[in-house]
Amino acid sequence: MVRIIRINPGDSLYAQEVALREQVLLRPLGLDFGRFVELFPGYEDRFEHFVAVFDHPAGQRVIGCVLLLPDEPERGVGKLMQMAVDPQRQGEGLGRRLVVELECRGFGELGLRELYCHAQRGAKGFYEKLGWVREGEEFSEAGIPHVKMVLVAPDEEEGLD
Repeated sequence: MVRIIRINPGDSLYAQEVALREQVLLRPLGLDFGRFVELFPGYEDRFEHFVAVFDHPAGQRVIGCVLLLPDEPERGVGKLMQMAVDPQRQGEGLGRRLVVELECRGFGELGLRELYCHAQRGAKGFYEKLGWVREGEEFSEAGIPHVKMVLVAPDEEEGLD
């Protein structure tokens, strides 16, 4: 069974999360975790870490992750960063579950009014299916085409009669 849980850098699963981020996101760019921390000083301590955990007979395994950077670039706005799913587990809906959990935390518990991310061009459709909307023009980040995707908090009055 796969569960989505929130961890912190002191958690025993944190090393697995970092290894997954390196494998899927950083090494393809010629980076390692140490370099990421240098490029984004102070961010690692501010992130809220969400991991998809598989209960394996040999112990829990992190098979997906996503980070929320609350109040970035301003109060009430959160940035989704560093989403990765184990290549062998892609296509199982783990990314969707991770994003939904991040949205619940951001909008429901933290009271953010907006979430955004810099999505690689190929991931635009993934976010659109979840209700996120493209904002602005395509841009290059780490030498890869990206688009800004945004999700505004649901209007609390929508559900009122």
